[in-house]
Amino acid sequence: MTWFAAEGHLSREKVVELVHRAAEEARERICKDPKRVLLLPPDITRAHSGAGWITEEFYKIFSKTAEVHLIPTLGQHVPHTDEQNRWMFGSVPLDHIHVHDWRDGSRTIGEVPQDFVEEATKGKANWAIPVSLDNFLLDGKWDLIINVGHVVPHEVLGFANHNKNYFIGLGGKPMICASHMAAACCGIENNLGTLITPLRACYNKAENDYLGGLPDFYFEVVMAYNQQGKLAHTGVFVGDDLDTYLDAARASRRQNITIVPPLRKVVAVMQGDEFYSTWVANKAIYRTRKAMADGGELLIIAPGLKRFGEQEDVDKVIRKYGYTGTENIMKQWKKRAVLQDLTHATAHLIHGSSEGRFKITYAPGHLTKQEIESVGFNYADIEVVQEHYKASQMRNGFNEMRYERVYYISTPSAGLWTTADKLNND
Repeated sequence: MTWFAAEGHLSREKVVELVHRAAEEARERICKDPKRVLLLPPDITRAHSGAGWITEEFYKIFSKTAEVHLIPTLGQHVPHTDEQNRWMFGSVPLDHIHVHDWRDGSRTIGEVPQDFVEEATKGKANWAIPVSLDNFLLDGKWDLIINVGHVVPHEVLGFANHNKNYFIGLGGKPMICASHMAAACCGIENNLGTLITPLRACYNKAENDYLGGLPDFYFEVVMAYNQQGKLAHTGVFVGDDLDTYLDAARASRRQNITIVPPLRKVVAVMQGDEFYSTWVANKAIYRTRKAMADGGELLIIAPGLKRFGEQEDVDKVIRKYGYTGTENIMKQWKKRAVLQDLTHATAHLIHGSSEGRFKITYAPGHLTKQEIESVGFNYADIEVVQEHYKASQMRNGFNEMRYERVYYISTPSAGLWTTADKLNND
C-alpha cells in the first residue's frame, strides 16, 4: 500500500522532511533497528530528479546506526566515475558505492513463464523472461532496502522507476535482453505513457513471485515544470507495493504528458553532464516521436555525446546496423547471431528509428559528421546550432524564430509529448 504521499509545490526542504518521515515509517513497518541497509537510486542520467541528494539524506539518517551501501541501478549503462559519484551522491563514501555488473555479477533465480509472457504481449513475444539479478542484492542479508527514483513516462515500461530498479537497473544480461526485445515487439508508441505495459505486467509477476520477502519500500518522486520554466518536485509517493507506483504514475501522466498539435520542428537538449551516448540521448526521440508531424524534423543538441552504445560491443552493433527501421532490424535479428545475443541492442535500434516518418538530426559535442550519418541520422554542427538556438533565449514550448517556428524542449527525459490521437489512456 501507499504509506503516504505529498503533492503540490515541494521545496527541497519539504522533500528532505519527507525522507525523514519515510525513514521513520520504515523503522515502524519493516525493521525497528536495521543494521544493514541498501540504497538503490537511479544512475546519473536521472540526476536532475534530485535522486542523488535524496539518497544522500537516507545515507545520513541510517549510517548513524547501520552499515549502509549504495548501488546505482545502472542496468547496462556505463558505471559512474568517482567524480560522478561525488557529484551525484555528495558525502556518501566512495567505498560504500558499488557497481552493478550486468554481465558477470548476477545470477538467475527463476523466470516469468513463456505462457505468461505470451499472454501479456498478446502473442508478440513467445519466450520466457529469466529473472536475473545482482549478486550483491541477493546475497546481502539486508534489513532494509530503499528504492529511490523518478516516475516519468518511459519507452519500455510506460513509466520509469518502481520495480524497474530491480529488473532493469540491477538486472543481469539474460533478463535485460529478453525484456527489451519483448517491449520492442509490443511497439514503443504503445508503451509510452501506459500505466501497465505488457513488460510491466511481467515485472509485477516477477516481483510477486521472487521478491515478495524483501524488506523494501519505494520513495518515488514526480516532477514538472514550474512557472519559471524549471523542473521542480510536485509529488512524493512512499510505500511498498504496486499502488505506490500507480499513484505516482497517474500523477506523472497528469503532469508530464503534454498534448500538442503535430510538430514540424522540435529542438531538444540532452544535458552534456548526463548524456554521453545515443543509447541514453535517444530519449529525445522516444519522448517526442508521438508528437512529430510526418516529414517534420527533430534536432537534438547533445554536447556530451561521444559514443553510440554504453558498452564497446553494443557500440559496434549500433555502428554496423544503424537505426534503420523495424522491418530491416527484425530481418537482421533473425539471421545475425550478434543481434540474437545482444537483443537489448536490437530493441534499441528499433526504438531509435523514426521509421522514415520524420527527420532526426543530431548536433553532437564529440562525434563526427561521418559517424552520425553512418547510423542513419542527419548531422548538424553544434556550434552553429547553439548560436542559432541560444538556450538563454529559448523557452519551453513554441518559439517564433526569424525564419521558422520551433518547439523547444530543455529536458526531454522529464516528460512525454504527444498528439491527442496518439495518447494512451489505459
